[in-house]
Amino acid sequence: MIKAVKSIKEVVLTGHDLTLAELVAVARYDAKIKLAESAIESIKKSRAIVDNIVNSNSVVYGITTGFGSLCRVHISKEDCSQLQENLIRTHSCGFGKTFSREATRAMMLIRANALVKGYSGIRLETLETLINMINKGVHPYIPEKGSLGASGDLAPLSHMVLPMLGLGDAEYEGQLLTGKEAMDKAGIPIIALQAKEGLALINGTPVLTAVGALALWEGMCLLKLSDVAAALSAEAMSGIINAYDERIHTIRPHKGQLDTAHNMRELLKGSTYITQQGELRVQDPYSLRCVPQVHGASKDALAFVKEKVDIEINSVTDNPIILPDGDVISGGNFHGEPMALPFDFLGIGLAEIANISERRLERLLNNSLSGFPSFLVKHSGLNSGFMITQYAAAALVSENKVLAHPASVDSIPSCENQEDLVSMGAHAGRKAGEIAENVRRVVATEILAACQAIDLREDSGQLGVGTAAAYKAVRESNKFIDYDKDIEMFKELEKVTAIVADGTLLEAVEAVVDLDI
Repeated sequence: MIKAVKSIKEVVLTGHDLTLAELVAVARYDAKIKLAESAIESIKKSRAIVDNIVNSNSVVYGITTGFGSLCRVHISKEDCSQLQENLIRTHSCGFGKTFSREATRAMMLIRANALVKGYSGIRLETLETLINMINKGVHPYIPEKGSLGASGDLAPLSHMVLPMLGLGDAEYEGQLLTGKEAMDKAGIPIIALQAKEGLALINGTPVLTAVGALALWEGMCLLKLSDVAAALSAEAMSGIINAYDERIHTIRPHKGQLDTAHNMRELLKGSTYITQQGELRVQDPYSLRCVPQVHGASKDALAFVKEKVDIEINSVTDNPIILPDGDVISGGNFHGEPMALPFDFLGIGLAEIANISERRLERLLNNSLSGFPSFLVKHSGLNSGFMITQYAAAALVSENKVLAHPASVDSIPSCENQEDLVSMGAHAGRKAGEIAENVRRVVATEILAACQAIDLREDSGQLGVGTAAAYKAVRESNKFIDYDKDIEMFKELEKVTAIVADGTLLEAVEAVVDLDI
């Protein structure tokens, strides 16, 4: 999964077939992008329609009129270019910390892929400027907050455009520079926007889609790793393998459930730590026994979200739409509602993974439930061991419950009530990303605790083929934790969290086991 993404070195933009894997390759691993030759003619034809509108002095929204409720104000041919620059200057009023480098690259890519389709009326040279910024690593300074998710992501996207005009700020080669300095150092000429171009660049859903898509990718990786964590915990606690028997899942054939049961069987193949039903006890608690049902439900949720992401990253989401026959239609493709609801669902699906992971963590640490020394440390009392790791995980789980409240049920009218129902899709995407980050830490904590518990088992045995690979990767990152005295737990958690975040752990497991999602 991760290895395949890292192998993508170039992505050709056609506007029709960008994949989530390619998006991640460009955003995270700096794959280059290239404009498909087949798209150039459509871009030029679309631009010619805009030029004709301006030259004929026709009244068309956003080209020869003001924006939003100011659509009633006619703009002269002479002022059409100034109108677009004014739009970027005034709309760039975001707030808060900046988007991550990879989120910024992802939103630039999604915007470029929409413009490639030839329905936006942008000039080829303007699109090429955006593509060059991605390829050469000019990353605009874009504050996270300020989008209502309709009319698209206006404020953050305006910050994205500023450096193209020699304005604003941007990161280049690790330095925060003025937009003009960054463009000059990268050797990219700044541009002057022409009619429709400012609106084409900022009216749409690339920001909310980018942050949500990256959260989705993170979630897909975490869902596989949550199976790994559950398998390690099952081995630590002599879990009952029968709960993952294919025969009971084929009669309730939800795909995620089937996939999870398959993963558990594959991960645990060859394990001598796993037990059969009735061997030690009749059944396991839900957090072990119902792994296929709970993890599987989240996988099905993410599969639904992925369908929507695949559509959105290949869609035209600006306004007005320039059709090939010359018609220009002012519609609502910029509205984020089609993604706001899925990204809320994404957050809920991910939060549940942390919920069940924290419950398994508690069982590992609780002497009365696991039989291990309290908090997985010898001389409990003098030592606290893993005690507070469960507190910290519980705090993250509780925070996720707050973050999982849907953003899409909210709306505040804007623009003199012309834009009277908005999606809050950017909030939904950002919240899903925060939840994913919290889930990562909870799952990493369970994995570390499960490895500790396995080391504390008094019997010697053999791990499953998949869990053995995971255990080895964990112990290569942090060696062994001292069972006789307390340590700086934060540092050990950071090491495991790092190999979860950078893909090292998942790559190690997938080198020996094919995991489904």
